[in-house]
Amino acid sequence: MSKREKLIQRFLSKPADITWSELKSLLEGLGYSLGSGGRTGGSRVKFLHPEHPPVILHKPHPTPALKRYQVEQIVEFLKKEGLL
Repeated sequence: MSKREKLIQRFLSKPADITWSELKSLLEGLGYSLGSGGRTGGSRVKFLHPEHPPVILHKPHPTPALKRYQVEQIVEFLKKEGLL
């Protein structure tokens, strides 16, 4: 099993310790790229894909772990788009 497949399986299990870097790796592996937030972006981040709607969320802080609801929403969105 490849690293990407392991990461997808990890996301699908919806653990409480998914990190920002893991999310970024997953989305980049699915064809998303990190968009620029602009001057007033703050911690809000946009991932862009040429064929799918963007993924917009707040970067977690002060810890790098995503909230459980964020992981659930991302998994649901990616399944709906046929990416998972």
